[in-house]
Amino acid sequence: MTPDQVKNTPPAGHSNVPQTLGFLLLDNFTLISLASAIEPLRMANQLAGRELYRWYTLTQDGAPVRASDGLHVTPDASMHAPLSLDWVIVCGGVAPQHSVSREHLHWLQAQSRQLRRLGAICTGSWALGQAGLLDHYETSIHWECLASIQEAFPKIVLTTRLFSIDRDRFTASGGTAPLDMMLNLIAHDHGKELSAGISEMFIYERMRNEQDQQRVPLKHVLGTTQPKLLEIVALMESNLEEPLELDELASYVDVSRRQLERLFQRYLHCSPSRYYLKLRLVRARQLLKQTSLSIIEIASVCGFVSTPHFSKCYRECFGIPPRDERLGIHTRQKHSEKSPPLLKRWGVEPVSSEPASSALLALAYAQGEPTFASVPLLT
Repeated sequence: MTPDQVKNTPPAGHSNVPQTLGFLLLDNFTLISLASAIEPLRMANQLAGRELYRWYTLTQDGAPVRASDGLHVTPDASMHAPLSLDWVIVCGGVAPQHSVSREHLHWLQAQSRQLRRLGAICTGSWALGQAGLLDHYETSIHWECLASIQEAFPKIVLTTRLFSIDRDRFTASGGTAPLDMMLNLIAHDHGKELSAGISEMFIYERMRNEQDQQRVPLKHVLGTTQPKLLEIVALMESNLEEPLELDELASYVDVSRRQLERLFQRYLHCSPSRYYLKLRLVRARQLLKQTSLSIIEIASVCGFVSTPHFSKCYRECFGIPPRDERLGIHTRQKHSEKSPPLLKRWGVEPVSSEPASSALLALAYAQGEPTFASVPLLT
């Protein structure tokens, strides 16, 4: 089938109408984040053998925009083009404070009034925050921007997770985190078999979920004002298998135990013991997911004297026992009554004034691939 034939093939029904995404590219956006968000959509279409998703790249005036690596990207259209969008995703990068215009803000607010699903990747959350569209929403952003966005927009509920999905907002930190977010969204829309197939095609061994955290350097959170605390945490991180006593930690950095406890309460909002335990449990979670070590071995290398004690602490911290974590069984309720379903399938018929979607051309080229239409859909 030729690209034109694919383009002109009518949808078989409402459920077959693709969801349409608009990626708003800010100046100095990160190309890796954009690719991480779009490539899963392309592969979803290829493995399903039909157009599940359609996407457009947009800029303020339709002119090319420069990515953070210096490459110039020519968008599909201006953000004011008459497109029937279901989702709008802001792609940020370096210095988002200087890339967002008043026109961007007005356009994003208009998209919100039209009930678009709004998202952001890398530092794109800054634009949504400045537009007042993330107030009281859980939000992820690249760790470099955590402190500045919290100060600028205190009503945002910031998390250090790789990505956050809260009602009709979805935000991801930088790098490859958008890939995990899109895989989770695709799994919700079309089933886990499809997202697993995409992961296999990308040689992506483990799809991370909403509970996975960014590794935020503590020195970025504290700055250089608390060298003693940074030194203590470094000691903790270096002694997970045989945890040091608090008195030992205090003596190593020449502070009293009372001073040690005050530092943790003031700057990390928990006790030293609690922080140390969390470090060991986070390490255990990495080993459960990424190695074949037994649970008994993992408990030992993370400083737990018994497996039952390890399992009890792990369940209290992450909500599931270590055995279920390894099997990929998550018993947390994904959405509360206050949180409506992750996404609704809002498909709309394309209109003649829309620019040609690159998704259709990519799908046409993919028909020669052996994986074309290799994953049956639930819908």
